[in-house]
Amino acid sequence: MKKIRILSIDGGGIRGILPGTILTYLEDELKKKTNNPHASISEYFDFFAGTSTGGILTLIYLIPDENGINKYSARDALKIYLEKGEEIFNVPLKNKIESLGGIIDEKYPEAALEKNLEYYFNKSTLSESLKPCLVPSYDIRNRRAHFFTSIEAKRSKLYDFYIKDVARSASAAPKYFEATRIKSIYGTPYSLIDGGVFANNPTLCAYAEARNIAFSKELKNPDKPDKPSAKDMLIFSIGTGDVKEPYTYEEYSDAGMLKWIKPLIDIMMSGNSETVDYQLKKIYETLQPGDSLDYRIQPELIHADSAMDNARKENILALHEDGLNTVTENKEELDLIVDKLIREH
Repeated sequence: MKKIRILSIDGGGIRGILPGTILTYLEDELKKKTNNPHASISEYFDFFAGTSTGGILTLIYLIPDENGINKYSARDALKIYLEKGEEIFNVPLKNKIESLGGIIDEKYPEAALEKNLEYYFNKSTLSESLKPCLVPSYDIRNRRAHFFTSIEAKRSKLYDFYIKDVARSASAAPKYFEATRIKSIYGTPYSLIDGGVFANNPTLCAYAEARNIAFSKELKNPDKPDKPSAKDMLIFSIGTGDVKEPYTYEEYSDAGMLKWIKPLIDIMMSGNSETVDYQLKKIYETLQPGDSLDYRIQPELIHADSAMDNARKENILALHEDGLNTVTENKEELDLIVDKLIREH
């Protein structure tokens, strides 16, 4: 049986440029090694999971064109971030003053974000996704985690949504963008925020979801196992930058709510990502050495600012440079992953 190839992408705002750069390299290598100029990320992974900016990347990779193949390449996805990031994370002076820099209201108006989501996703629905996928969000009205999954979307309009609405929910990060109110295709309303509040690294969510999927049926491929266990999976997880800004005891021992807002968001996101990475490592340590196929790349921020919303042109270029440096530093491992993706195709 062929292994189930899983791609998982962390949240991190404009730092999505980092996994976007890595996956552009991966897709280019797939094209070279298969001698197929149309080889794509969507073709060589069987299941996708993405949180926040990782969810947006996931949806871009999986949206079909009129011929039922991927509409956007990995390079197209990266180009969107490089060209539209500054427009989306732009704060008019009026908003900056009224929100006190994001303290009493969301920091960014959602108009530019929604305009771009409408342009790139149009009327495509989650049920049309090229491969099974999962995007976490959080239901603030019912106080529970909400998982957008393409498999449920295919089964019922109750769970199907316009992709632009899924992407908008994934990007509704507290403090940065307003919570969103969307409806399923059936008409059921949901009030949602970014799933990064509980699953910034969605790899464990992807693992749990994949354990219950009949992949031979979903992928129409009898060589793929149903309800795979860890040894039947090849997992590639990508972070959005290792943030190690220290918060000293002297500075925060008596800090109040306002001062803790930024550190809490930062600690919550990085802490979740590190915890999930730890849990997956422990799962794979139970396997025989030859069965362990769990890869994680966490880019190092060398030139770029770690802020999720620093989309000034110079920082966008710095993020891209750090992404290229990550590719160079991890080229041997990335080339190994490419070979294994092809082998399990």
